[in-house]
Amino acid sequence: MPSSSKAAVNGNEKHLVCVTGAGSFIGSWVVKELLDRGYHVRGTARDPADRKNAHLLALDGAEERLTLCRADVLDYGGLRAAFQGCRGVFHVASPVSNDAELMPAAVEGTRNAINAAADAGVRRVVFTSSYGAVHMDPNRSPDTVVDEACWSDYEYCKRTGNMYCCGKMMAEIAATEEAARRGLELAVVVPAPTVGPLLQQTVNFSTDHVARYLTGAKKTYTNVVTPARRAAATSASGRRYLCVAAVLHRAQFLQLLRDLFPHYPVTSKYEDDGKPMARPYRFSNRRLKDLGLEFTPIRKSMYDTVISLQQKGHIPLPAPVPRRARL
Repeated sequence: MPSSSKAAVNGNEKHLVCVTGAGSFIGSWVVKELLDRGYHVRGTARDPADRKNAHLLALDGAEERLTLCRADVLDYGGLRAAFQGCRGVFHVASPVSNDAELMPAAVEGTRNAINAAADAGVRRVVFTSSYGAVHMDPNRSPDTVVDEACWSDYEYCKRTGNMYCCGKMMAEIAATEEAARRGLELAVVVPAPTVGPLLQQTVNFSTDHVARYLTGAKKTYTNVVTPARRAAATSASGRRYLCVAAVLHRAQFLQLLRDLFPHYPVTSKYEDDGKPMARPYRFSNRRLKDLGLEFTPIRKSMYDTVISLQQKGHIPLPAPVPRRARL
């Protein structure tokens, strides 16, 4: 199993954990949190030598306790080899796309990961689902508190072209069914679009939206509400956990950006759809709070996101505002 780290972690190492999709936004933060807590980590990537994974090898503790190996979620054998000797697996890898042709990578890839983990003797798997599997239901009462019992309406998602949500729903169901069949301990974390500092060099789906508003590339905003959360790792066990810190209307989200960074050309033009203003729905993240997870305030998360985008060169620094001449 090829490695792109100097560390020589073998299958008998105590507290060895594998993270699929280690170079992604969420995967990178999971790797960092595990290293910070003293774990030995094996991260998977389709190409471990790709420069986009270099940030992982620079993390504190990576030289001694991190290895990267080649594995694709559609390759059962590669996953089993990566999981061999691990006590736990964080299955993060998944396409973020509305392309229907990529659904097998989400669904069959998840089924492969669960079975490879069981066959490799893994004790616990933490599966990363998505709020897209939870909140997309036009028939839900606006007074409903969205929690772990809620599911999106599959037919509605399919009809409206939200194939990513369809894929995540089917992948989560596959993970739950396969884990129950194999007697594997499974925890499902259901995150909202993820904001906060980027560890990786490339922008992910959520931070790309932020960058496009800040640069003025997005000229209008739509009548939608969006949940948000900051990346966090959890050792939750045996249940589904909704990981949402706040739900904002797009207008509120953009006003927050304008308040924090007034020198960027963030649009205030509304794309009127003729419908009443969408109401941010109520939600419960009590299960994660009961585990001791403290959510970062959305204002701080957005500030840290923009600063990170600046530092990595994804958005220009704002031009200084000239001082008014003294009369």
